[in-house]
Amino acid sequence: MEGKDPFAIAQMLYSRMLDELLTKTEDVGRNFPNEARDIFYKRAPDRAIRGQATEQEHDELVDEGIPVARFPVPPKDGLN
Repeated sequence: MEGKDPFAIAQMLYSRMLDELLTKTEDVGRNFPNEARDIFYKRAPDRAIRGQATEQEHDELVDEGIPVARFPVPPKDGLN
């Protein structure tokens, strides 16, 4: 990728990562904190999930030792 615009490279890598994230995870929506706990404590099948959590919910998961990451995902319709 020598000689390519660094911003264009970053956009391409972000797009690839986003595609992987969306195709290889289950969207559990606002139920994310509960699903993450259920998976962590083996009350639900182990799988990759994504969804929404408030800042407080995120911090509580981290405090419990549950591995989570924040990652902005554009809306499905591409707007807003």
